[in-house]
Amino acid sequence: MNKVNQIAWDDTVLPFQLDRSAIRGRVVRLDGVLDHILTRHDYPPAVSAMVAEIALLTALIGPTVKLRWKLSLQVRGTGAIRTLAADYFAPEADGSPARIRAWASFDADRLDGRAPFEQIGEGYFAVLIDQGPGSTPYQGITPLAGGSLSACAQTYFAQSEQLPTRFHLASGQSRMTGQPAQWRAGGVMLQTLPAQPADPVGGGTGEGGLIEAADILQGAESEDWNRANILLDTVETLELIGPSVGPTDLLLRLFHEETPRVFDAHRVEFGCSCSSDRVRGTLAIYSAKDIGHMTTDAGIVTADCQFCGAHYEFDPASLGFEATVDADGNPLPEGPDADKAAG
Repeated sequence: MNKVNQIAWDDTVLPFQLDRSAIRGRVVRLDGVLDHILTRHDYPPAVSAMVAEIALLTALIGPTVKLRWKLSLQVRGTGAIRTLAADYFAPEADGSPARIRAWASFDADRLDGRAPFEQIGEGYFAVLIDQGPGSTPYQGITPLAGGSLSACAQTYFAQSEQLPTRFHLASGQSRMTGQPAQWRAGGVMLQTLPAQPADPVGGGTGEGGLIEAADILQGAESEDWNRANILLDTVETLELIGPSVGPTDLLLRLFHEETPRVFDAHRVEFGCSCSSDRVRGTLAIYSAKDIGHMTTDAGIVTADCQFCGAHYEFDPASLGFEATVDADGNPLPEGPDADKAAG
């Protein structure tokens, strides 16, 4: 694979279909995006692995939704890795890239040698879809089970959408000749729509009675699904993360007998929605006394974005519903027009 092709597939999501079995899917490559996310935080290896996995899942799931604004994946646990969060912002126009961001909070003193997923502990995996102003956000929640975030996402689709789904993901640091090491990641998503969605009596066959693909598919559909999954199991880590094997070559290696057909690839980039105005909006509910408790010894209020690391500093007098100056330090009017001016 030459350098031009490598760059062409960096940070892309490639939709495809297996015509023999009518199984659809996506191949994702996150290179510069993931490196941007992880190099802005000093995450231990276990945390980096979880952030990479949730970023990959977000990139794969986001395009499956007819999304106008944002899809979020969130994980909350009782273990050393307390929170994982990732957002997928839909393209603002045809041909524009989607934007992704991801972040984690953790207790470094509690991290140990166990598998990264085990260090999340008990908790939940949530899918949130926000279609923007005027719409009601959707939230789907599934327990942490199956040994990976990918398994949790598969359970979500089986339980909430009756869609058999499979993810196979990989991430790591790689070094090209003469270049510094950087994070690379890749993955494949398979999904099929059963002819007649099943309603398992007494729950599914998964952990804790959760529904799995085998509980939904029957007959020829089940055979097609199992065959595609067996083929996907043969994929190697270096084939997933690249850069030597392009996504189209990967699909031919894995599924040439399934007659793969590809569609237009989608670009993704790192993107954060934070801004000083958003921070001000968040603090608008607080009184002057509350703002005073947030003020540092230097006489300012500070805020840091957990996703991108942006640092903001504010004049306390410009914050809250009792602000006396605007963002530029100009005095706000008093009386009936004060609230209007502050807004």
